Amino acid sequence: MANDKTYSYTEDQLLQLSALQHLLFCERQCALIHVEQAWNENRLTVEGRILHERVHDGDSETRGDVHVARGVHLRSLILGVSGIADMVEFYKSETGVALPGRKGLWMPFPVEYKRGKPKPDDCDLVQLCAQTLCLEEMLNVRIEKGAVFYGQPRRRMEVEFSQDLRDKTRKTAERLHQLIDSGITPPAAFEKKCKACSLFSLCMPENRKSAVKYLERMLEEIP
Repeated sequence: MANDKTYSYTEDQLLQLSALQHLLFCERQCALIHVEQAWNENRLTVEGRILHERVHDGDSETRGDVHVARGVHLRSLILGVSGIADMVEFYKSETGVALPGRKGLWMPFPVEYKRGKPKPDDCDLVQLCAQTLCLEEMLNVRIEKGAVFYGQPRRRMEVEFSQDLRDKTRKTAERLHQLIDSGITPPAAFEKKCKACSLFSLCMPENRKSAVKYLERMLEEIP
């Protein structure tokens, strides 16, 4: 990879990498968590947290031509994000990076763990791609593939880091900084996915919907 990186952010400006997924799921949820510092747990978030903790707590190990690192700290001054990768597998390769105490070169292969099923949108893929861009920046290497492990089907979905996915990830990071810098929480808009959100009782999107309809009726009655 080229070394002419353009750093857009400082260490003090780094945002949580996980916020990219929050943003793609719902901008209001993202602002509630990362602007207003609101949080609430439900069964889904607890199960997800426990899954991540189990992966992070495992020991790093080398099995033949594969080295497995867990709970890898990441950061990117280009995207302006930092976080932790659940797991990064390093495969012995003709190209890649040197690992301390190990001979040869090793190609990183990031793996993100999710408790549920593959989603209809790209939020999981963007999160994984952001981890990859962090690794590429930190290690000066090009990574072509990674995977998301889903807990309900209990299998991996391999992900290719296409230029379109990379571009979407960069644009999502830019939008995240714009949202957080604005300090403004978008208004509620009820959707089917809202009921699975742990912040449903704090967000109250149904109340917002009812209030809008009430105001519309009042305006219609004005002569």
